[in-house]
Amino acid sequence: MKGTHKVGLVGVGLMGHGIAANLLRGGHSLCFLEHPGNQPVEDLLAVGAMARESAREVAEAAEIVILCVTGSPQVEAVLFEPGGVLEGLRPGGLVIDCSTALPSSTERVAARVEAAGGRFMDAAMTRTPKEAEAGRLNLIVGAPEALFDEVRPLLACFAENIAHAGPVGAGHTLKLLHNFVSLGFTAVLAEAAAVSRRAGIDDAALLDVLGHGGGGGVILERLRPFIESGDPSGFRFSVANALKDIGYYRTMTDDLDAEHGVAEAVLALYRMASDAGHAERPVPELVRLLEGN
Repeated sequence: MKGTHKVGLVGVGLMGHGIAANLLRGGHSLCFLEHPGNQPVEDLLAVGAMARESAREVAEAAEIVILCVTGSPQVEAVLFEPGGVLEGLRPGGLVIDCSTALPSSTERVAARVEAAGGRFMDAAMTRTPKEAEAGRLNLIVGAPEALFDEVRPLLACFAENIAHAGPVGAGHTLKLLHNFVSLGFTAVLAEAAAVSRRAGIDDAALLDVLGHGGGGGVILERLRPFIESGDPSGFRFSVANALKDIGYYRTMTDDLDAEHGVAEAVLALYRMASDAGHAERPVPELVRLLEGN
């Protein structure tokens, strides 16, 4: 998949905007679905992107359709509802799902896309909108090896690290495992910070000890600005999205008949935060919520 391509994008949100900008910088042509959930798109339009009114029109204009939506219900809707991608998908057209989704749904979706004459791969994302804008996302890909090799140059337009997890569905499986660990660490560190404050420990001392010990790592550094000064911008991920992802992970453990005791506790914390009216707050604010309790 060398050279430039006609790409369609559904989901120009916090992550999708960065994907769109970097595809355009890479010389690819781009159309995208007009949607109220999009980030401002004037910069994309100014450099040649085109807006379309339906997912079907996006697919008709593209060789490759990238989905960057909230989760499995949205993926299925944008593909299969009237006016959806499948109605406009070209023979041999490729759908790349960068959303966070249930692997069981992903496998069904892939089968329907392939039955309609298309191709499918899951390419779940990690990192933040900052890395998306910089073209430095991490991607976890589920696809046949030949398709992975074919598409990798395109993915490299917006991703720094690209891992081939295995066949279709493996990317979304590994993404849920990743997010369970990441959001689980977030829950542990948020509770520790709240308890530390209750005990009268200085925030700087806590961060120093954790950072030079077993608590050090990516998640602590994302939470650090909030613990130090109340700045949540280092971790722009909402409680609602965390609850969704941990819920997906919990469903996956049921599908696999796997252990899930820790996941229950983590899920309960995010559900409590959501039920308390904090669903749209960034996850670092768990520290303040737990401190108040």
